[in-house]
Amino acid sequence: MYRYGGTALSSNWARLHRGDLEPYPTTDSLAELLGTNPELMPHAPDLAAIVALIEDAWRAYHAGDFADAVDYGLAAGPVGMVVAARAAAVYASHLEEDEVRRLAILRDTVESCAALVQLAPNWINAWYVYGLALGRYSQNISVVKALAQGLGGKVRDSLHRVIQLNPGHADAHVGLGVYHAEVIDKVGGMVAALTYGARKEAVVDHFEAARGLHPQSPVVLAEYARSTQLAFGHAHSGRAHEIFGEAAACQPADALERLDVEWALGELE
Repeated sequence: MYRYGGTALSSNWARLHRGDLEPYPTTDSLAELLGTNPELMPHAPDLAAIVALIEDAWRAYHAGDFADAVDYGLAAGPVGMVVAARAAAVYASHLEEDEVRRLAILRDTVESCAALVQLAPNWINAWYVYGLALGRYSQNISVVKALAQGLGGKVRDSLHRVIQLNPGHADAHVGLGVYHAEVIDKVGGMVAALTYGARKEAVVDHFEAARGLHPQSPVVLAEYARSTQLAFGHAHSGRAHEIFGEAAACQPADALERLDVEWALGELE
């Protein structure tokens, strides 16, 4: 349904990547990435071939062919890891029903992203997918267990790194909003603030920033609604319901956005 063949991918790229600000894959954008992260250079001997693989990976990702997106991304080497990790995290979080397999996918993704940020410390979206993968893994082993293992701090620090490098990264604001909300939900407002620096006002601040940067995104809005429920409880259930309604009314541009529209519709039933 969301197939962006030929020039359709480039012409829709700005809408599809408003949240993560990922540059369109070209030999020039790849050369710029290699220039700021020189340790990637030995892993990218043929820029034109790698660009084609990354384009195919993003086409598969947006279409919801997440396994193909992982395969294309991995075939491109480390410079394809951002799209491969995104696809793996979405598949594991939204579609994989087997708990053991889901955790295995997320654990492998975390390990791959940890290696990537060591190799490419100036790549903004490498830090983003590392934070994303850590967050999804933490949710699946339980937030309390993740906090005990120190994973919460790694999620926060990775996403803060993204915001420091580019304050306009809406998806990183979403991730930080989710982080604050989930910590508050699991340990309570006072412990969350004193021990982990998680605060209710930060939930609102990050999601309002994300909504300003990426309006009409069902991903931003559905996560905002859920985080409102977690951080504020029944006192703000009407507000959460209202935001879910906004998410459900969005026009999805790809398979992930469709999944979040369907999630929002389910919450309204």
